[in-house]
Amino acid sequence: MLSRRQALALGTGALAASALPAVAAAKGPIIVNALGGLYNPNIDLGQKPEWVPGGEDLKIDKRAIADAHASGVTAINQTLGYVSGPQDPHQFTLDTLDQWEAVVAGSPKDLTVVRKAGDIAAAQAAGKVGMIWGMQNAVQIGEHLEHIDQYAARGVRIVQVTYNPANVLGDGSMAPLNRGLTPLGRKVIEKLNATRLMVDLSHSGERTCLDAIEASKAPISINHTGCRALTDLPRNKTDAELRGVAQKGGFVGIYFMPFLTLDGHPHATDVVAHIQHALEVCGEDHVGIGTDGGITGVDDLEVYKAALAKEIAERRAAGISASGERPDTYPFVIDLRGPDQFRKLAELLAAKGVKPRVIDKILGLNFISYARTIWG
Repeated sequence: MLSRRQALALGTGALAASALPAVAAAKGPIIVNALGGLYNPNIDLGQKPEWVPGGEDLKIDKRAIADAHASGVTAINQTLGYVSGPQDPHQFTLDTLDQWEAVVAGSPKDLTVVRKAGDIAAAQAAGKVGMIWGMQNAVQIGEHLEHIDQYAARGVRIVQVTYNPANVLGDGSMAPLNRGLTPLGRKVIEKLNATRLMVDLSHSGERTCLDAIEASKAPISINHTGCRALTDLPRNKTDAELRGVAQKGGFVGIYFMPFLTLDGHPHATDVVAHIQHALEVCGEDHVGIGTDGGITGVDDLEVYKAALAKEIAERRAAGISASGERPDTYPFVIDLRGPDQFRKLAELLAAKGVKPRVIDKILGLNFISYARTIWG
C-alpha cells in the first residue's frame, strides 16, 4: 500500500510524463536505457578508433557517439566506479568519475550529465545523450556513509546495493546463503533515501531485495533483470520481488542478457516475453528496459568469441560470475543489438499488441516518472 506522500509523488511524475510525448513527437520517443553503456567493443578486437577527448581509457570513440545518436537513445545509466578487483573501491570510483567527466566536457555537443528527471527530456531537446552516473556495487560506501554525499555531489544518481557476491550490505544473487540485508545495509539505504539517490537491487539476492523493499522509505528499482518465473536463474527476479517493487512505486528494467533463457542464447522474442510477464506482474507504469549492454554492436563475432572466453574465465576467477554465463553465451541478444535495437524492440512489442502509449512508457517514460519521485 502506497503512503499518501508516495501517491502524490507518483501522481506528479505521471503528470510530468504525460507532457513528454509532445517533445518525443518531434524527435522520436524518449528512450532511457536504465543500465547500459557508451563504448565501442570493437576497439578491443583490433578496430582503429577515432578517439573523442578523454575516451581512450573508457573505449569511447566517434563511432560509439554516432551509434548512440543513431539509436535514438535519450539517456543511459552508465556504470562507473568500483565493481570488483584489487583497487581501492572508493579511490577507483573517484578516478572513474574524473574520466567520465572529462569525456562529457570534451563532447559538449553530444553528451550531458543527468541530475534531475527533467534533464532527460532537456537532453533530447538539445540533441544530446544524457549520461546518468550509476554504480553497480556499494562496497565503496561500506561504513563510510559520508561517501554517499561525496558521490552525490559529483553527480552519481543510482547506487546498486550489491553485485553478484555478498558484500557488507547484503547478499548478491550468487551468495549461497541468501542472508538478506545487513544492519549496515539498512543504514546505507536510509542514507541513500535521505540523499535522494536511487536504490537499485539488480544483482541482489532475493532476501536482500525483499528486505530493501521493506526498509526503503522511497520506491526502489531493479534496473536490469529478467523474470525468474520464465527462466529460473539467480540473476532473474521472482514475482514477489517484481511485485514488491511495483507496489511501492518503483521501476523494473528488463535486460538483453543470456539469463533470459536456460540455454543462454535468447532472441528478441525472449526479451518481449520477459517484458510482457513483467507487465502482467508489475503493471504498465513500472516496466522499462535496462539492456546491460552497449549500443555499438560487435562486428566480428568469431573474433569476439576468444575475447569473451577470456572475460568469462577472468570473471570466474574473481568470483563474480553468475549462473548462466558461459564462454558461448553472448552478453547481448544476438538479433537485438546495434543502433536499431530500440526501434526493433518497439516494433516487436507492437506486433504483440502492446499499445503505443505503453510502448512509450516502456522505452523511457516510466523511468522518468520513477526518477522524478527520487531526484525531483
